[in-house]
Amino acid sequence: MIAELSKRLTALKLAADWVGIRMVKETVGSCSVRDGQPQRNGKSTSQGAMVEVMVEGQIGYGATNDLSIAGLQAAAELAQQQAVAASRWAVHPLTPAVRPKVVGQYASPYVKPLNALSPAEINDLLMRLCQQLKVSEQIVQAQAMAVTNETESWYVSSNGSEVYQKFSLLETHFGVTAQDGAVVQQRSHNGQLAHCYQGGWELFLTDDLWQQAQQIGEQAVELLTAAECPSLTTALVLAPDQMMLQIHESVGHPLELDRILGDERNYAGGSFVKPQDFGSLSYGSELMNITFNPSVPGEFASYSFDDIGAAASREYLIQSGQLLRGLGSLESQARLNQPGVACARACSWNRPPIDRMANLNLEPGTDSFAELIRDVEHGVYMEANRSWSIDDQRYKFQFGCEYAKLIENGQITQTLRNPNYRATTPEFWHQLVRVGDESTWQMYGTPYCGKGEPNQAIRVGHGSPACLFANVEVFGGGE
Repeated sequence: MIAELSKRLTALKLAADWVGIRMVKETVGSCSVRDGQPQRNGKSTSQGAMVEVMVEGQIGYGATNDLSIAGLQAAAELAQQQAVAASRWAVHPLTPAVRPKVVGQYASPYVKPLNALSPAEINDLLMRLCQQLKVSEQIVQAQAMAVTNETESWYVSSNGSEVYQKFSLLETHFGVTAQDGAVVQQRSHNGQLAHCYQGGWELFLTDDLWQQAQQIGEQAVELLTAAECPSLTTALVLAPDQMMLQIHESVGHPLELDRILGDERNYAGGSFVKPQDFGSLSYGSELMNITFNPSVPGEFASYSFDDIGAAASREYLIQSGQLLRGLGSLESQARLNQPGVACARACSWNRPPIDRMANLNLEPGTDSFAELIRDVEHGVYMEANRSWSIDDQRYKFQFGCEYAKLIENGQITQTLRNPNYRATTPEFWHQLVRVGDESTWQMYGTPYCGKGEPNQAIRVGHGSPACLFANVEVFGGGE
Protein backbone atom coordinates (compact mmCIF):
# COMPACT_ATOMS: atom_id res chain seq x y z
CA MET A 1 0.00 0.00 0.00
CA ILE A 2 2.91 2.37 0.66
CA ALA A 3 4.04 2.13 -2.98
CA GLU A 4 0.51 2.70 -4.26
CA LEU A 5 -0.07 5.68 -1.94
CA SER A 6 3.25 7.20 -3.05
CA LYS A 7 2.13 6.91 -6.69
CA ARG A 8 -1.10 8.73 -5.90
CA LEU A 9 0.85 11.44 -4.07
CA THR A 10 3.12 11.91 -7.07
CA ALA A 11 0.08 12.19 -9.33
CA LEU A 12 -1.33 15.18 -7.41
CA LYS A 13 -1.16 18.47 -9.30
CA LEU A 14 -0.36 21.07 -6.68
CA ALA A 15 1.94 24.06 -6.18
CA ALA A 16 3.23 23.50 -2.65
CA ASP A 17 6.43 23.45 -0.63
CA TRP A 18 5.58 20.07 0.88
CA VAL A 19 2.71 17.54 0.76
CA GLY A 20 1.99 14.55 2.99
CA ILE A 21 -0.71 11.87 3.09
CA ARG A 22 -1.61 9.83 6.18
CA MET A 23 -4.04 7.00 5.44
CA VAL A 24 -5.68 5.12 8.31
CA LYS A 25 -7.84 2.00 8.47
CA GLU A 26 -9.40 1.20 11.85
CA THR A 27 -11.60 -1.77 12.78
CA VAL A 28 -13.23 -1.68 16.21
CA GLY A 29 -15.21 -4.43 17.90
CA SER A 30 -17.09 -3.83 21.15
CA CYS A 31 -18.93 -6.11 23.55
CA SER A 32 -20.48 -5.27 26.92
CA VAL A 33 -22.53 -7.21 29.47
CA ARG A 34 -24.45 -5.99 32.51
CA ASP A 35 -25.86 -8.31 35.18
CA GLY A 36 -25.33 -11.25 32.89
CA GLN A 37 -27.29 -9.69 30.01
CA PRO A 38 -25.65 -8.62 26.72
CA GLN A 39 -25.80 -4.86 26.23
CA ARG A 40 -23.78 -4.31 23.09
CA ASN A 41 -22.17 -6.34 20.34
CA GLY A 42 -20.86 -4.41 17.40
CA LYS A 43 -18.09 -3.98 14.87
CA SER A 44 -17.22 -1.03 12.66
CA THR A 45 -14.55 -0.11 10.14
CA SER A 46 -13.42 3.38 9.19
CA GLN A 47 -10.95 4.25 6.44
CA GLY A 48 -9.74 7.48 4.94
CA ALA A 49 -6.83 9.86 4.52
CA MET A 50 -5.63 13.23 5.75
CA VAL A 51 -3.71 15.35 3.25
CA GLU A 52 -1.35 18.00 4.62
CA VAL A 53 -0.09 20.81 2.38
CA MET A 54 2.56 23.42 3.25
CA VAL A 55 2.28 26.70 1.35
CA GLU A 56 3.68 30.12 2.24
CA GLY A 57 5.01 28.86 5.56
CA GLN A 58 1.69 27.43 6.80
CA ILE A 59 0.05 23.99 6.79
CA GLY A 60 -3.49 23.26 5.67
CA TYR A 61 -5.47 20.03 6.07
CA GLY A 62 -7.97 18.17 3.92
CA ALA A 63 -9.59 14.84 4.83
CA THR A 64 -11.35 12.39 2.53
CA ASN A 65 -12.65 8.84 2.47
CA ASP A 66 -12.32 8.84 -1.32
CA LEU A 67 -8.83 7.42 -1.79
CA SER A 68 -8.77 7.76 -5.55
CA ILE A 69 -6.42 10.28 -7.15
CA ALA A 70 -9.40 12.55 -7.73
CA GLY A 71 -10.50 12.31 -4.09
CA LEU A 72 -7.00 13.01 -2.79
CA GLN A 73 -6.62 15.89 -5.27
CA ALA A 74 -9.79 17.54 -3.94
CA ALA A 75 -8.59 17.15 -0.34
CA ALA A 76 -5.17 18.56 -1.27
CA GLU A 77 -6.71 21.60 -2.95
CA LEU A 78 -8.81 22.28 0.16
CA ALA A 79 -5.69 21.99 2.32
CA GLN A 80 -3.83 24.36 0.01
CA GLN A 81 -6.62 26.95 0.28
CA GLN A 82 -6.51 26.70 4.08
CA ALA A 83 -2.74 27.18 4.16
CA VAL A 84 -2.90 30.25 1.93
CA ALA A 85 -5.70 31.74 4.03
CA ALA A 86 -3.80 31.05 7.27
CA SER A 87 -0.65 32.73 5.94
CA ARG A 88 -2.33 36.15 6.21
CA TRP A 89 -2.51 35.80 9.99
CA ALA A 90 0.56 33.60 10.53
CA VAL A 91 2.02 33.62 14.04
CA HIS A 92 5.10 31.64 13.01
CA PRO A 93 6.47 30.75 9.57
CA LEU A 94 7.18 27.05 9.04
CA THR A 95 9.55 25.31 6.66
CA PRO A 96 9.66 21.72 5.38
CA ALA A 97 12.18 21.07 8.18
CA VAL A 98 9.17 20.40 10.46
CA ARG A 99 8.35 17.42 8.22
CA PRO A 100 11.67 15.53 7.90
CA LYS A 101 12.01 12.47 5.69
CA VAL A 102 11.44 9.22 7.61
CA VAL A 103 11.26 5.59 6.54
CA GLY A 104 10.30 2.72 8.81
CA GLN A 105 7.60 0.52 10.29
CA TYR A 106 6.14 -0.64 13.62
CA ALA A 107 3.83 -3.41 14.80
CA SER A 108 2.30 -4.16 18.19
CA PRO A 109 3.55 -7.37 19.82
CA TYR A 110 0.96 -10.05 20.58
CA VAL A 111 0.63 -13.76 21.35
CA LYS A 112 -3.10 -14.49 20.98
CA PRO A 113 -4.47 -12.32 18.14
CA LEU A 114 -7.62 -10.30 18.62
CA ASN A 115 -9.51 -12.37 16.03
CA ALA A 116 -8.77 -15.56 17.99
CA LEU A 117 -12.04 -15.11 19.92
CA SER A 118 -15.40 -14.90 18.17
CA PRO A 119 -18.00 -12.35 19.31
CA ALA A 120 -19.93 -15.22 20.93
CA GLU A 121 -16.85 -16.34 22.87
CA ILE A 122 -16.17 -12.79 24.04
CA ASN A 123 -19.78 -12.42 25.11
CA ASP A 124 -19.67 -15.69 27.08
CA LEU A 125 -16.43 -14.63 28.76
CA LEU A 126 -17.94 -11.35 29.92
CA MET A 127 -21.09 -13.08 31.18
CA ARG A 128 -18.94 -15.44 33.24
CA LEU A 129 -17.11 -12.44 34.68
CA CYS A 130 -20.39 -10.87 35.78
CA GLN A 131 -21.30 -14.11 37.54
CA GLN A 132 -17.90 -14.20 39.26
CA LEU A 133 -18.26 -10.57 40.38
CA LYS A 134 -21.61 -11.18 42.07
CA VAL A 135 -20.25 -12.53 45.36
CA SER A 136 -23.25 -11.36 47.41
CA GLU A 137 -26.84 -10.20 47.12
CA GLN A 138 -25.47 -6.79 48.07
CA ILE A 139 -23.91 -6.59 44.62
CA VAL A 140 -26.72 -4.77 42.81
CA GLN A 141 -24.93 -4.38 39.49
CA ALA A 142 -22.07 -6.16 37.75
CA GLN A 143 -20.69 -5.15 34.38
CA ALA A 144 -17.90 -6.20 32.03
CA MET A 145 -16.78 -4.98 28.63
CA ALA A 146 -14.10 -5.49 26.01
CA VAL A 147 -13.12 -3.37 23.01
CA THR A 148 -10.77 -4.63 20.30
CA ASN A 149 -9.08 -2.24 17.91
CA GLU A 150 -6.94 -3.10 14.89
CA THR A 151 -5.48 -0.02 13.24
CA GLU A 152 -3.16 0.35 10.27
CA SER A 153 -1.62 3.62 9.13
CA TRP A 154 0.40 4.52 6.04
CA TYR A 155 2.30 7.80 5.76
CA VAL A 156 4.03 9.19 2.67
CA SER A 157 5.34 12.63 1.81
CA SER A 158 6.72 14.60 -1.10
CA ASN A 159 10.22 14.51 0.44
CA GLY A 160 10.31 10.71 0.50
CA SER A 161 8.78 9.60 3.81
CA GLU A 162 7.37 6.06 3.88
CA VAL A 163 6.03 4.77 7.21
CA TYR A 164 3.76 1.82 7.97
CA GLN A 165 2.46 1.10 11.47
CA LYS A 166 0.06 -1.60 12.68
CA PHE A 167 -1.55 -1.51 16.11
CA SER A 168 -3.32 -4.30 17.99
CA LEU A 169 -5.20 -2.71 20.90
CA LEU A 170 -7.31 -4.24 23.67
CA GLU A 171 -9.43 -2.29 26.16
CA THR A 172 -11.14 -4.19 29.01
CA HIS A 173 -13.11 -3.32 32.11
CA PHE A 174 -15.16 -4.99 34.81
CA GLY A 175 -16.63 -3.72 38.05
CA VAL A 176 -19.56 -3.73 40.46
CA THR A 177 -21.89 -1.54 42.47
CA ALA A 178 -22.72 -2.68 46.01
CA GLN A 179 -25.54 -1.31 48.16
CA ASP A 180 -26.67 -1.60 51.77
CA GLY A 181 -29.56 0.77 52.41
CA ALA A 182 -28.37 4.30 51.74
CA VAL A 183 -24.73 3.24 51.43
CA VAL A 184 -23.59 2.69 47.83
CA GLN A 185 -20.03 1.80 46.81
CA GLN A 186 -18.34 1.00 43.51
CA ARG A 187 -15.26 -1.10 42.89
CA SER A 188 -13.64 -1.81 39.53
CA HIS A 189 -10.63 -3.43 37.91
CA ASN A 190 -8.15 -0.61 38.70
CA GLY A 191 -10.53 2.13 37.55
CA GLN A 192 -12.70 2.75 34.51
CA LEU A 193 -11.10 1.11 31.44
CA ALA A 194 -7.64 1.27 33.03
CA HIS A 195 -6.65 -2.06 31.46
CA CYS A 196 -5.82 -0.78 27.98
CA TYR A 197 -2.79 -2.27 26.27
CA GLN A 198 -1.21 -3.17 22.95
CA GLY A 199 -1.26 -6.89 22.29
CA GLY A 200 -3.72 -9.76 22.09
CA TRP A 201 -6.09 -11.66 24.35
CA GLU A 202 -3.16 -12.92 26.46
CA LEU A 203 -3.30 -9.51 28.17
CA PHE A 204 -6.78 -10.22 29.52
CA LEU A 205 -6.89 -14.01 29.87
CA THR A 206 -4.37 -14.14 32.69
CA ASP A 207 -4.07 -16.95 35.21
CA ASP A 208 -5.47 -14.74 37.99
CA LEU A 209 -8.40 -13.21 36.05
CA TRP A 210 -11.11 -15.00 37.99
CA GLN A 211 -9.38 -14.37 41.30
CA GLN A 212 -9.24 -10.66 40.46
CA ALA A 213 -12.96 -10.60 39.67
CA GLN A 214 -13.73 -12.37 42.95
CA GLN A 215 -11.63 -9.85 44.86
CA ILE A 216 -13.33 -6.86 43.19
CA GLY A 217 -16.74 -8.16 44.28
CA GLU A 218 -15.56 -8.87 47.83
CA GLN A 219 -13.95 -5.46 48.22
CA ALA A 220 -17.12 -3.69 47.07
CA VAL A 221 -19.08 -5.48 49.81
CA GLU A 222 -16.28 -4.73 52.29
CA LEU A 223 -16.60 -1.01 51.57
CA LEU A 224 -20.25 -1.00 52.66
CA THR A 225 -19.27 -1.39 56.31
CA ALA A 226 -15.87 0.31 56.16
CA ALA A 227 -15.07 3.42 58.17
CA GLU A 228 -15.25 6.78 56.46
CA CYS A 229 -11.87 8.13 55.36
CA PRO A 230 -10.71 10.63 58.02
CA SER A 231 -10.08 14.29 57.24
CA LEU A 232 -6.52 15.30 58.10
CA THR A 233 -3.14 16.19 56.67
CA THR A 234 -1.10 13.02 56.58
CA ALA A 235 1.18 10.68 54.65
CA LEU A 236 -0.42 9.43 51.43
CA VAL A 237 0.56 6.32 49.50
CA LEU A 238 -0.86 6.03 45.99
CA ALA A 239 -1.09 2.75 44.09
CA PRO A 240 0.02 2.72 40.43
CA ASP A 241 -3.59 2.72 39.20
CA GLN A 242 -4.16 6.10 40.87
CA MET A 243 -0.71 7.39 39.97
CA MET A 244 -1.85 6.92 36.36
CA LEU A 245 -4.45 9.67 36.78
CA GLN A 246 -2.11 11.82 38.88
CA ILE A 247 0.58 11.76 36.19
CA HIS A 248 -1.94 12.32 33.41
CA GLU A 249 -3.63 15.37 34.89
CA SER A 250 -0.85 17.15 36.81
CA VAL A 251 2.15 16.36 34.59
CA GLY A 252 0.98 15.37 31.12
CA HIS A 253 -1.53 18.10 30.33
CA PRO A 254 0.41 21.04 31.81
CA LEU A 255 3.49 20.08 29.77
CA GLU A 256 1.69 20.16 26.41
CA LEU A 257 3.35 22.93 24.44
CA ASP A 258 0.17 23.99 22.62
CA ARG A 259 -1.43 24.70 26.01
CA ILE A 260 1.61 26.76 27.00
CA LEU A 261 1.39 28.60 23.66
CA GLY A 262 -2.29 29.33 24.34
CA ASP A 263 -3.69 27.29 21.45
CA GLU A 264 -5.91 25.18 23.73
CA ARG A 265 -6.96 27.93 26.14
CA ASN A 266 -10.42 28.29 24.61
CA TYR A 267 -11.36 24.64 25.09
CA ALA A 268 -9.07 22.42 27.16
CA GLY A 269 -7.31 25.20 29.07
CA GLY A 270 -3.79 26.47 29.52
CA SER A 271 -0.95 25.63 31.90
CA PHE A 272 0.77 27.09 34.93
CA VAL A 273 4.08 26.24 33.18
CA LYS A 274 5.69 29.16 31.31
CA PRO A 275 8.05 28.93 28.30
CA GLN A 276 10.97 30.16 30.41
CA ASP A 277 10.43 27.34 32.94
CA PHE A 278 12.07 24.70 30.74
CA GLY A 279 15.53 24.00 32.09
CA SER A 280 14.93 25.98 35.29
CA LEU A 281 11.67 24.99 37.05
CA SER A 282 11.87 22.64 40.02
CA TYR A 283 8.69 20.65 39.30
CA GLY A 284 9.02 18.16 42.17
CA SER A 285 11.38 16.44 44.54
CA GLU A 286 14.64 14.85 43.40
CA LEU A 287 12.84 11.48 43.30
CA MET A 288 10.61 12.63 40.45
CA ASN A 289 11.73 11.23 37.08
CA ILE A 290 9.15 11.38 34.29
CA THR A 291 9.87 9.95 30.84
CA PHE A 292 8.09 10.12 27.53
CA ASN A 293 8.59 6.55 26.38
CA PRO A 294 6.82 5.26 23.24
CA SER A 295 9.05 2.16 23.17
CA VAL A 296 7.58 0.14 26.07
CA PRO A 297 6.30 -3.21 24.71
CA GLY A 298 2.57 -3.53 25.28
CA GLU A 299 1.99 -0.02 26.62
CA PHE A 300 -1.09 1.56 25.11
CA ALA A 301 0.55 4.43 23.20
CA SER A 302 3.76 2.83 21.99
CA TYR A 303 4.83 3.63 18.42
CA SER A 304 7.92 4.29 16.32
CA PHE A 305 6.67 7.43 14.57
CA ASP A 306 4.07 10.03 15.42
CA ASP A 307 1.38 11.11 12.94
CA ILE A 308 3.57 13.65 11.15
CA GLY A 309 6.39 11.12 10.78
CA ALA A 310 8.70 12.29 13.57
CA ALA A 311 10.81 9.41 14.89
CA ALA A 312 9.86 8.62 18.49
CA SER A 313 12.35 7.98 21.29
CA ARG A 314 12.49 7.81 25.07
CA GLU A 315 13.16 11.24 26.58
CA TYR A 316 13.21 12.67 30.10
CA LEU A 317 10.61 15.39 30.57
CA ILE A 318 11.46 15.79 34.25
CA GLN A 319 14.71 14.45 35.72
CA SER A 320 15.54 14.61 39.42
CA GLY A 321 12.63 17.00 39.79
CA GLN A 322 13.86 19.47 37.14
CA LEU A 323 11.71 20.34 34.12
CA LEU A 324 13.67 19.66 30.93
CA ARG A 325 11.26 19.49 27.99
CA GLY A 326 7.59 19.53 27.09
CA LEU A 327 5.11 17.50 25.08
CA GLY A 328 5.22 19.33 21.79
CA SER A 329 5.28 18.51 18.08
CA LEU A 330 7.94 19.74 15.67
CA GLU A 331 5.79 22.81 14.91
CA SER A 332 5.37 23.71 18.58
CA GLN A 333 9.06 23.13 19.22
CA ALA A 334 9.89 25.54 16.39
CA ARG A 335 7.46 28.18 17.66
CA LEU A 336 8.69 28.05 21.27
CA ASN A 337 12.31 27.26 20.49
CA GLN A 338 12.08 24.55 23.14
CA PRO A 339 12.81 20.82 22.96
CA GLY A 340 9.83 18.50 22.71
CA VAL A 341 9.11 14.92 21.67
CA ALA A 342 7.46 13.00 18.81
CA CYS A 343 3.90 13.55 19.99
CA ALA A 344 1.89 15.02 17.10
CA ARG A 345 -1.07 12.63 17.17
CA ALA A 346 -4.55 12.40 15.68
CA CYS A 347 -7.47 10.23 16.80
CA SER A 348 -8.55 9.40 13.25
CA TRP A 349 -7.88 10.01 9.56
CA ASN A 350 -10.28 12.98 9.61
CA ARG A 351 -8.47 14.93 12.34
CA PRO A 352 -5.19 16.88 12.08
CA PRO A 353 -2.37 15.90 14.46
CA ILE A 354 -1.95 18.08 17.55
CA ASP A 355 0.29 18.02 20.63
CA ARG A 356 -0.72 15.00 22.72
CA MET A 357 0.51 12.70 25.43
CA ALA A 358 1.52 9.15 24.55
CA ASN A 359 3.29 6.91 27.10
CA LEU A 360 4.16 9.07 30.08
CA ASN A 361 5.81 7.13 32.89
CA LEU A 362 7.24 7.71 36.35
CA GLU A 363 10.49 5.78 36.58
CA PRO A 364 10.83 3.32 39.49
CA GLY A 365 12.87 4.04 42.60
CA THR A 366 14.52 1.69 45.08
CA ASP A 367 11.92 0.87 47.76
CA SER A 368 9.82 -2.27 48.00
CA PHE A 369 6.22 -1.68 49.10
CA ALA A 370 7.10 -2.78 52.64
CA GLU A 371 9.99 -0.29 52.70
CA LEU A 372 7.73 2.40 51.25
CA ILE A 373 5.38 2.30 54.25
CA ARG A 374 7.86 1.10 56.89
CA ASP A 375 8.37 4.49 58.57
CA VAL A 376 4.78 5.76 58.18
CA GLU A 377 3.31 6.11 61.67
CA HIS A 378 -0.05 7.22 60.35
CA GLY A 379 -1.20 7.56 56.76
CA VAL A 380 -3.65 6.48 54.06
CA TYR A 381 -3.14 4.17 51.08
CA MET A 382 -5.44 4.70 48.07
CA GLU A 383 -6.25 2.71 44.92
CA ALA A 384 -8.16 3.28 41.65
CA ASN A 385 -9.48 6.65 40.58
CA ARG A 386 -13.17 7.37 41.09
CA SER A 387 -13.40 11.12 40.48
CA TRP A 388 -11.20 14.02 39.45
CA SER A 389 -11.28 17.79 39.31
CA ILE A 390 -8.45 20.09 38.23
CA ASP A 391 -8.45 23.73 37.17
CA ASP A 392 -7.80 24.81 33.60
CA GLN A 393 -4.20 25.79 34.44
CA ARG A 394 -3.56 22.28 35.85
CA TYR A 395 -2.56 23.79 39.18
CA LYS A 396 -5.20 23.05 41.85
CA PHE A 397 -6.67 19.54 41.93
CA GLN A 398 -8.91 17.23 43.95
CA PHE A 399 -9.06 13.48 43.28
CA GLY A 400 -11.18 10.70 44.75
CA CYS A 401 -10.41 6.97 44.87
CA GLU A 402 -12.46 3.80 45.12
CA TYR A 403 -10.63 2.00 47.90
CA ALA A 404 -8.33 2.90 50.77
CA LYS A 405 -6.51 1.41 53.72
CA LEU A 406 -5.24 2.98 56.91
CA ILE A 407 -1.49 2.80 57.51
CA GLU A 408 -0.49 2.53 61.17
CA ASN A 409 3.07 2.09 62.43
CA GLY A 410 4.30 0.84 59.08
CA GLN A 411 1.46 -1.65 58.55
CA ILE A 412 -1.67 -1.73 56.38
CA THR A 413 -4.68 -2.02 58.69
CA GLN A 414 -8.40 -1.23 58.33
CA THR A 415 -10.34 -0.47 55.14
CA LEU A 416 -11.59 3.08 54.48
CA ARG A 417 -14.28 4.25 52.08
CA ASN A 418 -14.79 7.48 50.13
CA PRO A 419 -11.09 8.54 50.19
CA ASN A 420 -10.11 11.84 48.60
CA TYR A 421 -7.11 14.14 48.54
CA ARG A 422 -6.34 17.65 47.33
CA ALA A 423 -3.25 19.79 46.67
CA THR A 424 -1.58 22.04 44.14
CA THR A 425 0.66 20.51 41.49
CA PRO A 426 4.12 21.85 42.50
CA GLU A 427 3.39 21.44 46.22
CA PHE A 428 2.26 17.86 45.73
CA TRP A 429 5.21 16.68 43.64
CA HIS A 430 7.70 18.33 46.00
CA GLN A 431 6.21 16.17 48.74
CA LEU A 432 7.20 12.96 46.93
CA VAL A 433 9.43 11.32 49.57
CA ARG A 434 9.63 7.66 48.50
CA VAL A 435 9.25 5.91 45.13
CA GLY A 436 8.58 2.20 44.82
CA ASP A 437 10.93 -0.12 42.99
CA GLU A 438 10.29 -2.19 39.87
CA SER A 439 8.31 -4.78 41.86
CA THR A 440 5.66 -2.10 42.51
CA TRP A 441 5.70 -0.64 38.95
CA GLN A 442 2.58 -1.23 36.85
CA MET A 443 1.29 0.27 33.62
CA TYR A 444 -2.24 1.15 32.60
CA GLY A 445 -3.92 3.19 29.88
CA THR A 446 -6.99 5.11 28.81
CA PRO A 447 -8.70 5.64 25.42
CA TYR A 448 -10.46 8.81 26.58
CA CYS A 449 -7.91 11.63 26.74
CA GLY A 450 -9.93 14.47 25.21
CA LYS A 451 -8.63 17.67 23.67
CA GLY A 452 -8.85 19.83 20.56
CA GLU A 453 -11.55 21.50 18.48
CA PRO A 454 -13.10 19.47 16.96
CA ASN A 455 -12.60 17.14 19.89
CA GLN A 456 -10.16 14.24 19.68
CA ALA A 457 -10.22 11.37 22.19
CA ILE A 458 -6.87 9.66 22.04
CA ARG A 459 -5.09 6.66 23.59
CA VAL A 460 -2.43 7.23 26.25
CA GLY A 461 -0.44 4.96 28.54
CA HIS A 462 0.97 5.59 32.00
CA GLY A 463 3.27 3.45 34.11
CA SER A 464 4.26 4.13 37.69
CA PRO A 465 5.43 2.49 40.89
CA ALA A 466 3.62 3.00 44.18
CA CYS A 467 4.59 6.35 45.73
CA LEU A 468 4.65 7.98 49.17
CA PHE A 469 3.82 11.67 49.56
CA ALA A 470 4.21 13.61 52.82
CA ASN A 471 1.75 16.07 54.40
CA VAL A 472 -1.16 15.75 51.96
CA GLU A 473 -4.67 16.95 52.76
CA VAL A 474 -6.87 13.84 52.86
CA PHE A 475 -10.63 13.84 53.44
CA GLY A 476 -13.72 11.64 53.36
CA GLY A 477 -16.96 11.71 51.44
CA GLY A 478 -18.72 13.98 53.94
CA GLU A 479 -16.85 17.09 52.82
